[in-house]
Amino acid sequence: MKPGLAIGDRAVFRHRIGPQHTVPALYPEAARFQEMPAVLATGYLVGLMEWACVEQIAPYYEDGEGSLGTHVEFSHVAPTPPGLAVTVESEVTDIDGRFVWFRCRAHDGVDMIGEGRHQRAVVRWEKFVPKAMAKAEKAVA
Repeated sequence: MKPGLAIGDRAVFRHRIGPQHTVPALYPEAARFQEMPAVLATGYLVGLMEWACVEQIAPYYEDGEGSLGTHVEFSHVAPTPPGLAVTVESEVTDIDGRFVWFRCRAHDGVDMIGEGRHQRAVVRWEKFVPKAMAKAEKAVA
């Protein structure tokens, strides 16, 4: 990771929620999800907070690097219907070698909808991808 990312650095990320981000769309094969209201799914909120953190850290990647989520601890406290834009505010709270911790807070323009912590690990893709593929080969065998 390139130098420059610091504890206390903040960023803002915004994304409009569509019908593809709702509970029934999360796992279309899950019958119980189809019975639930078409509001932002918690799984998509988690993904949105991860996305915000990826965008914040990405300028500090070396060539061939990326990051993977290694810990999530989020609340989801208010519904968000499609059409609203969710703003995620992220702040770097700790940097420990290749691990970066963030505090995140999400708002849909009406309510604070979720908040919590997220950790990402900076990895070199040339090391990570072969390990993941080797695991897939073991699972098939």
